[in-house]
Amino acid sequence: MAELLTRISRPQRWDVPFGETMSEAEADRLCGIPPLSQIDPSRFPPTIPFRGVLANDTRLRRFERGDIIVREGDYGSSAFLILNGTVRVVLDSLPATLLGRRTRQKKGFLRSLAKLWSRPAYPEVRPYARRGGATELGGGALKARAGEGKEVRVFLQDVPRVLDENHTARLAAGEIFGEIAAMARTPRTATVIAEEAAELLEIRWQGLREIRRYSPQWKEQTDRLYRERSLGTHLRETPLLKNVSEEILQKVAEHTLFESYGDFEWNASYRTVREASAQERLAKEPVIAREGDYPNGLILIRSGFARLSRKYNHGERTVSYLGKGDVFGLSALLGGTGDNGAPGGLEFSLRAIGYLDILVIPTPIFEECIAPRFTPDEIADLRASVQRERQIDLGQDAEATFGPEMIEFLVEERYVNGTAAMLIDLDRCTRCDDCVRACAASHDNNPKFIRHGRQQNGVMFANACMHCVDPVCMIGCPTGAIHRDSLGGQVVINDLTCIGCATCANSCPYDNIQMVQIRDEAGLFVVDEATRTPIMKATKCDLCVDQLGGPACVRACPHDALIRADMQEVPQLARWLDR
Repeated sequence: MAELLTRISRPQRWDVPFGETMSEAEADRLCGIPPLSQIDPSRFPPTIPFRGVLANDTRLRRFERGDIIVREGDYGSSAFLILNGTVRVVLDSLPATLLGRRTRQKKGFLRSLAKLWSRPAYPEVRPYARRGGATELGGGALKARAGEGKEVRVFLQDVPRVLDENHTARLAAGEIFGEIAAMARTPRTATVIAEEAAELLEIRWQGLREIRRYSPQWKEQTDRLYRERSLGTHLRETPLLKNVSEEILQKVAEHTLFESYGDFEWNASYRTVREASAQERLAKEPVIAREGDYPNGLILIRSGFARLSRKYNHGERTVSYLGKGDVFGLSALLGGTGDNGAPGGLEFSLRAIGYLDILVIPTPIFEECIAPRFTPDEIADLRASVQRERQIDLGQDAEATFGPEMIEFLVEERYVNGTAAMLIDLDRCTRCDDCVRACAASHDNNPKFIRHGRQQNGVMFANACMHCVDPVCMIGCPTGAIHRDSLGGQVVINDLTCIGCATCANSCPYDNIQMVQIRDEAGLFVVDEATRTPIMKATKCDLCVDQLGGPACVRACPHDALIRADMQEVPQLARWLDR
């Protein structure tokens, strides 16, 4: 009787290196270049040797004068070490056309139609190449997928003019850049251009994490760069400081404090915290500023989320939440409600939700360098622009639909993290499952979400990837299989490099990533040839990044009961519920 299983070698972390195979000579050369030469290889465990990190988690990149290395706004998961040559960091925003921006290519109508006749007969099918009696991952389709995303160089035609007309900073051999976006899982904050022919070592997030873990000197250096560059960039982007002189900006930067609260890997403790009572959860959130206290400075939210709350009876009530780009304390600093026109006490308390990076401009510096610049009319406009620091204004009709209990729910359950959360209006939903069938039809018979999830006020938050602002599922992935799409920032999984370790599924705080047993094209289950255990792969919603018309689930709903919502757009969400 024929065996009804397909046996392969279980995928390993370094089956698919970051770049082309690095020779021993190249590895030796890199080990002699600072700051790599300062790393002690003996600190690395035998299972993750330093030379293994160099060979598999890095790649050599060469750029000519005028080549764009990274672009502001793109999502990146790697850092760059300059081996030789110089690069220029453009501190001003460049036009999209100059940066060679392109839109993602969607499947055309004919390709979408042809997909209906090419779907596999079984779910979770993966292509395999058979060689003799062995079966290996890497059939034609996967080989093609591995070749996707080959770099397309973007070249600036008039480099001297671009560099002369914009504020820039020069970086030379031995310096590192890109570590901010790689560590914080955020978009690139600046465009970097090769000023001359340059050779760079690109280190993907997984390698950067290992080097930081086992080399204290490297960690100290990257943390210093993270602080310095993050501080300067954020201050320049702050509306309050957009038109100040370089002298004032420098003085503000010298006195600004960079502070972090909470745990970078907050997902590890969240699963136990979410079962605690509301007061217990509130007690575990680090307090940044407390209601009634004197404002010690203007707080700028750099990344993460913060809870805005107010005393209510014997406890506290969540009023709103703040995210990247928001400020806290401006009303108190400009209000003049204290004695002799001095700042009054804070109206709300501020706590970190998960992990939070903030900048604090001390009150004396704010009063000396920032406050005198504004007229009374401008101060009134600034107060209006800080409406998120006050009771959230949804409008009378919407507030009845989207009340304070929903705000509390979004913060408690961390749904504020989502940029594309799947919300289902249970009053309109007829449980027809057209959304699930549409998802399966768009993904080779493999639905990417579960129509199930937590509920509040008649709204279900389905188990579908929310494409988070802070995707903590990416932190522990050993191969970088789960990553952000560089164009749109959607969180996607490279099936070829996924080794089925389930780290991302276990890390997702919302249970939105599933592990599935895969089959070959004949429908046979695939197992590890050594242990006979199933080969699993991670799967989740990819937001139909290559589909015409966007998410198929939304388009398929016949009752307008489903929406993919950015949880930062609370008023828009309230209007949808109150339609």
